[in-house]
Amino acid sequence: MGDTLSIKVYQALASCLEMNPTRRVILSDTGNFPSDLYMAEGLCRTLGNGYTLKTVAPEAVLDAIDETVAVTMITEVDYRTGRRHDMAAITARAHEKGALAIWDLAHSAGAFQVELAKCNADFAVGCTYKYLNSGPGGPAFIYVAPRHADIARPALSGWQGHAAPFAFDLDYRPATGAERMRVGTPPILQLAALEASLDIWDTVDMAALRAASLALQDQYIVGVEAACPTLHLATPRDHALRGSQVSFRHPEGYAIMQAMIARGVIGDFRAPDIIRCGFTPLFIDAGDVEKAIAIIADIMQNNLWDRPEYKTRAKVT
Repeated sequence: MGDTLSIKVYQALASCLEMNPTRRVILSDTGNFPSDLYMAEGLCRTLGNGYTLKTVAPEAVLDAIDETVAVTMITEVDYRTGRRHDMAAITARAHEKGALAIWDLAHSAGAFQVELAKCNADFAVGCTYKYLNSGPGGPAFIYVAPRHADIARPALSGWQGHAAPFAFDLDYRPATGAERMRVGTPPILQLAALEASLDIWDTVDMAALRAASLALQDQYIVGVEAACPTLHLATPRDHALRGSQVSFRHPEGYAIMQAMIARGVIGDFRAPDIIRCGFTPLFIDAGDVEKAIAIIADIMQNNLWDRPEYKTRAKVT
């Protein structure tokens, strides 16, 4: 726990490439969050020697795993569409072909039950400031399968990952297990906020949370589609293929989202045309969703989004 998600992605990738030294390909998909891809590209440039990042369409990942792949790096839930990858199937195929598997859980942790051990994942990374509700700047985390914990070498050898950090040795000795993946001084205030949030999560039945999330999503999809025919669903209808968000497409998606936010429906826009809303049953209920549907219907049916102030792009969308 600690550092940022991008740092944890870099650590996991570097460890996997070192553990699979005869291969040079990192396989990801075009729906992955760009920062993950940037980390992979930067690591490949640093290593040289033929290392490369290969991306394919999300639906093509399984068939693209072959004997050239060193590691797969997949975000379980697509940050734009909410489409959910099959962790068990992709991890099994990676192992069958001699590759390792990294999973980014940014849109999974706190959204539904994650089964890393059951799926035999090698590494996983994630953040705590989304569904886990640690607040802005909340720390990231990394999971290392126990079978790798004393083998994986941290590429970023920070003092917090030292076997005895307060001995202040001049030479690095990795801590035992996954503790070696710590890097710098932990963000104490953010960890305190996370601890308070996790006190609540300790009382949560994840199966019940998932059922409630899907019910809210279904209510939202039915209501928005009935009232707003020009909005087109980007999120899979199949519950098994969905995370805890619903995305619609529209050419004026940015302006529509700004109009929604101005009316108190807080979602976000993702280029080029995604209107994205997350569903968190610990904080919202069916009444909130019904109000949101009514506001969106008013915005769309009366073209209330078509105002200059809603079309001016901010740096943060």
